[in-house]
Amino acid sequence: MRSETGFRVRRVYDPPEPDDGTRVLVDRLWPRGLSKERAAVDEWPKELTPSGELRGWYHRNREEHAEFADRYRAELAEPEPEAAARHLRELARTATVTLLTAVKDVDSGHVPVLLDHLRAG
Repeated sequence: MRSETGFRVRRVYDPPEPDDGTRVLVDRLWPRGLSKERAAVDEWPKELTPSGELRGWYHRNREEHAEFADRYRAELAEPEPEAAARHLRELARTATVTLLTAVKDVDSGHVPVLLDHLRAG
């Protein structure tokens, strides 16, 4: 799914496609059972992923997605994540940036929050 900003989202387990552009892993942990060669990840900015503390909180409080999103947005506003977001926005100005995740239900996790953050900048 390509958007007007040059970002798209795919599962990291799906085979790379020629139009993926820069492939960016946006999960804090490396995907289980996937080799680096098969993943074909170009960048892995862990500072753009939810902190370990926030991930743990969300796993215990799945029904609190709105609170999770608010907390994650606060983390993304910090200087280091914002610098990484600026870098991806720059890449997306001229080419596709494919955000890769291992989660099965992409819509209920952190990726939509991150995508909104990237598009808003």
